[in-house]
Amino acid sequence: MNAGDPGAVLKRERVRDHILGLMESLRPGDAIPSERTLCAALHVSRPTLRAAVDELVAAGLLVREHGRGMFVAPEKITQELVPDHRTMAVPPASGVWTSRLLEFTTLAAGARVGRKLRLSPAAEVVYVARLRLVDGAPMAIEHLHIPAHLVPALTERELEAGDLYEHLHDRHGVRVSEATQTMEPTVVSQAEAKILGVPHLSPALLFERLTYDTDGRAVEYVHSLYRGDRYRIVTRLTLGVPARDEPAAPAGPIPGIPPGVFPPREAVVVTARGDVHDER
Repeated sequence: MNAGDPGAVLKRERVRDHILGLMESLRPGDAIPSERTLCAALHVSRPTLRAAVDELVAAGLLVREHGRGMFVAPEKITQELVPDHRTMAVPPASGVWTSRLLEFTTLAAGARVGRKLRLSPAAEVVYVARLRLVDGAPMAIEHLHIPAHLVPALTERELEAGDLYEHLHDRHGVRVSEATQTMEPTVVSQAEAKILGVPHLSPALLFERLTYDTDGRAVEYVHSLYRGDRYRIVTRLTLGVPARDEPAAPAGPIPGIPPGVFPPREAVVVTARGDVHDER
């Protein structure tokens, strides 16, 4: 997968989304169709299919057993980063961020992306794969899906320069309001390693975000892979006693903090930022 190989990113993304769609109706330990069946159904080569499967295995979503096939991996433990009664602010990460397009096309949403964006599987979405750079160094690979009817005049220039949300607001009338984002550790595939300039199976952070506008519409679905050797999340906990007219914060888990460390009536505000640190 690289900028000089048109369609490679999109093909593997299509295979990945198809398999993830199948997994939504399966349970941990259930088998997924064979490579031969999937290749025939998706009209892709076996190397393309295996590349997508390798990514899902590395991410801990699939388990490959020699001689038996591929199976849905055991469920992961999920922990909220910020419960509803707390707030999260995300200031810009350090460094100068720029983008380089890898793919930019319009295609049918499909079942999985359609469900996330509340669209028909046949509805068109703008699909973008872009390499994110910090001070000229590759930092992340982003896969964006935006309902096509919201951005009929979206340009390559908007995707490569400036803040995308500002472009959506100023040029397309899309006013983003809030987003739900998850993150988890993973490793990079061979193709991703080549783009990011890191060794195969290097650690990485996988982000998935669903963004809504001020009318509550889902306007963007993104999943991104960030280099683990140069990107980290720093959290800051602000402790204090609630004001007289403010109810005490309900008990709830705080990532990395064992239960009982803070008094039960302490107010804890969690903020986070992306922090790019120097290579040594």
